[in-house]
Amino acid sequence: MFSSWHSKSHSARKRMISNIYSKSNIHGSPALARQARVILYERLLPIINSAASAPQLSGIDVHDLWNASTMDFITCYLFGLKNGSNFLNDASYRRHWLSLYHGRKTYTFFPQELPRLTKFCKALYINLVPRWVDDANQELEAWTQERCDATIAYLKDGAAEDKDAGNEPVVLSALLNGIEKERKSKGEESILHSTTLLHTRLSIASEMIDHLAAGHETSGITLTYISWQLSHNPSLQDKLRAELLTLTPNMAFNPTSPSTKNNLPNPKDLDTLPLLHATIMETLRLRSAIPGSQPRMTPSPSCTLGSHASIPASVRVSASAYSLHRNAAVYPEPETWDYTRWVDDENGYTEEQRRERDRWFWAFSSGGRMCVGSNFAMYGMYLFS
Repeated sequence: MFSSWHSKSHSARKRMISNIYSKSNIHGSPALARQARVILYERLLPIINSAASAPQLSGIDVHDLWNASTMDFITCYLFGLKNGSNFLNDASYRRHWLSLYHGRKTYTFFPQELPRLTKFCKALYINLVPRWVDDANQELEAWTQERCDATIAYLKDGAAEDKDAGNEPVVLSALLNGIEKERKSKGEESILHSTTLLHTRLSIASEMIDHLAAGHETSGITLTYISWQLSHNPSLQDKLRAELLTLTPNMAFNPTSPSTKNNLPNPKDLDTLPLLHATIMETLRLRSAIPGSQPRMTPSPSCTLGSHASIPASVRVSASAYSLHRNAAVYPEPETWDYTRWVDDENGYTEEQRRERDRWFWAFSSGGRMCVGSNFAMYGMYLFS
């Protein structure tokens, strides 16, 4: 879905899974609630508590920790607890996996922008991309394919007997159902016939690796910047802690009580905490995880963008969250991290100023190509912050 150039194929793929990323579905999902409890109370908080209780503080690599947390969160939603990752507890493999993932990122230009040239040169034994990058990609892809195959086997053989709601592979189940519906309703007439319907196993793995990559990295980056900002603002930490303690249950972690007694608050209550929301929003504004250009193709026969009229079809255009979020007319002193921009009881904004603030916010893009997982990402950041 993410890499589909044209709107029709993108829409067909998006229809299969958009519902399970809706706010109502995320807030009401028993599977996600169980997964969140396990990840938060049985994995993440014991690690933080152990580090804080150590006789000699040695510090925590928060970027590593947040990437592990968000990776477990998204893969468990994709594949269920049974087949999702456990990067929080498996530090050795986590660091290996993340080193493969991050190490190859500076070599994406040629295969992404010039795939045919890259393939042609490779046939002539000219490697535009180092061979170790191909090896890293193959290992990451094989790991994802293994998760997909194991989850599909589980759905066929053991899911009906499983009483643990957390083992439900919410996203993969929706994708399988969507593919089957597309096959039955459109068959060879489907725009996805030559890809998803003919090469279902690879298409599923391709979709899943996109979700787990986008789902863990962006939230992990944002949580890292939130940690950095809060480390400079102890008074805000105290206010946030007091705000969280107003919840029922209040998410307080007691390491001496069984994890089964740690219940999460209603997601709707978490969603309404003004300081928590403002802290996340301002971090997303100033430190957008995807700040650069986000390419799009103009539709047929032509379109108008701002003051530019009659732009022909299939022209590549892009916008940048970094630039939009630094409009000083909308965000005064845009390089300053100021969470009160998002606290309407404190900032004194008029209704028009609030509308403009929200209209220029573009951390998740907008329109038909808006990030399908924005509600999932926000819920995860509410929990982990």
